[in-house]
Amino acid sequence: MSVERIEETVGAGDTGVIAEAEIATATAAAVTYYPVAPGVRLNVRSGPGTGYSIVRVLPEGSKVAIYCQTPGTNVSGPYGTSNIWDNIASGEFVSDAFVKTGSDGYVASRCAL
Repeated sequence: MSVERIEETVGAGDTGVIAEAEIATATAAAVTYYPVAPGVRLNVRSGPGTGYSIVRVLPEGSKVAIYCQTPGTNVSGPYGTSNIWDNIASGEFVSDAFVKTGSDGYVASRCAL
């Protein structure tokens, strides 16, 4: 079921509870998880650069969902040098140089910051 169809169902007077669950399921199905470089505890920052504060640290063996990507500070890591930053949650970014996406470029849409 597409998101458009779900929105039509909600607009038709449904309670919205089932429709919200279907939206979450449809959104979750489209998310791809990427592994963080082996042996790395990765800093998660509040913005796309090393000048932003660290909000948490991902443990070794983590996988991240990339919701969008944006340019920021150049960082060198196990997967090269990159200025691409991955948005992994609201207000949370990691350097793409530490995430195995299989590409040197963008694998997700650009973030609207």
